[in-house]
Amino acid sequence: MGVVLLLYLIVEVVAIWAVASVVGALWTILLLLAGAIVGSWLARREGGKAMRAVMAAAQAGRSGHQEITDGMLVALGGVLIFLPGFVTDVLGVLAMVPPTRTALRRAWLRRLERTAGNVRYGRRVVVVDGQVVEDKAYDTSYGGARERREDDGDDGPPRVIEG
Repeated sequence: MGVVLLLYLIVEVVAIWAVASVVGALWTILLLLAGAIVGSWLARREGGKAMRAVMAAAQAGRSGHQEITDGMLVALGGVLIFLPGFVTDVLGVLAMVPPTRTALRRAWLRRLERTAGNVRYGRRVVVVDGQVVEDKAYDTSYGGARERREDDGDDGPPRVIEG
């Protein structure tokens, strides 16, 4: 994480230095302030649209995953705009503008669909090729897991090893 922060700082300092070399220090400060003002206005506008879309989807009885994802991207864009610097301002605006937000949402959802089948309980799992073994540690025949005793006699249902 420290490397990412250091890289962010280096990129932003280089960008601010380059802009200041071309337009001067005062104009650079004014551009940074204008970016924050325009970005906050855009975040408010697009955030309101995203919230109204989520409410409309809920009232219509739809799932609203597209609207929620748009809202998350608008929030991410707002956070990026409030970080100082030109690079984060550009990335924040790209996350909030509807055409690029749609492309980001589609890419994000495709990635989630690819990994969703392989994730359970917050961990990545790999299913062993159909090898079934008996689970002697727990008995689920009474509706819940309990430790099995050696003298129970019933081995319970076989389970697939995942790991």
